[in-house]
Amino acid sequence: MHNQLIQLISERAQLSDIERELYIQYFEPVLYPKNRVIEEEGKVPQYLYFVVSGFVRLFHYNDKGDEVTTHINCPPGFITSYSNFTNQTRSDENLECITECELLRITKTDLDLLTQKSPAFKDFSFLVFQKSLSYNEKRAKELATLTAEKRYLKLMTEHPELLHNVPMQYIASFLGMNPKSLSRIRKQIFK
Repeated sequence: MHNQLIQLISERAQLSDIERELYIQYFEPVLYPKNRVIEEEGKVPQYLYFVVSGFVRLFHYNDKGDEVTTHINCPPGFITSYSNFTNQTRSDENLECITECELLRITKTDLDLLTQKSPAFKDFSFLVFQKSLSYNEKRAKELATLTAEKRYLKLMTEHPELLHNVPMQYIASFLGMNPKSLSRIRKQIFK
């Protein structure tokens, strides 16, 4: 399971054999079933997860009690409630496996040790952080400026695998609309 993580890091940095062993040592492989909540709101996130396979989402409940999906992660990639994990504070979000998932997980303590011991991982972490900030900025802008139809078309083009693996109610929430609106948009597109 570590091969995808090691491959991803080695595409961006030169790795020593010792560093490869550190990744295997510090990232614990786990397998979770579909619909399992692996980090709960009201608690400090225990792990940063690397998604080897499957789909994971972050969600919270709005003031009406409805689920609001804020992030859906495609493999390979990292996911957690980042600011809460980094600052070790209670999260208002849940992390749930949408499908069966193969994940690698690491604690905050081990992540800090790994970034101290591995220059390649430290550099890689910085790149992941930059990419995450850029993604969130872009996503916020798109939610504010693109029509619902354009947001769906963009998702269709950039991440078609989501449409085949993630329930439409999660996709609708992620795109900032209700399921009925998404259904109407899909009917118009596929006429």
